[in-house]
Amino acid sequence: MAIPLQITVDAREPRRLAAFWAVALGYVLQPPRPGYLVSGGADAGEEQYTAIVDPAGFGPRILFQRVPEPKRLKNRVHLDVNAGHGATDRRAAVRSHMSQLVAAGATVVREMQEESGWWIVLTDPEGNEFCLQ
Repeated sequence: MAIPLQITVDAREPRRLAAFWAVALGYVLQPPRPGYLVSGGADAGEEQYTAIVDPAGFGPRILFQRVPEPKRLKNRVHLDVNAGHGATDRRAAVRSHMSQLVAAGATVVREMQEESGWWIVLTDPEGNEFCLQ
């Protein structure tokens, strides 16, 4: 039996970043769990944690937690978003999803074509790199 996985992402603005990744992955915002800390500290009134979940219940939960410092260096882990999976025209599907992500706050970094395949590198609204393929 597999072990359940949650991915935790540090964020300056957890709700904003969660909303972006909900668009990127087709996830939905998860209401806070009863009794779970959602605000406090110096940023009282601002959420400390925001989570998104796969509405079908298969993908991992992704938790965004507020941190005071901005991202400074290259990610040591990044996500590959397989927007072209199962599409007849994979590149068209990827480019269509890329347009949605740019509208939601992503920045296109570069397009890659290597022997191993084709993908587009983007950053989310807080500068975290990810690949769209």
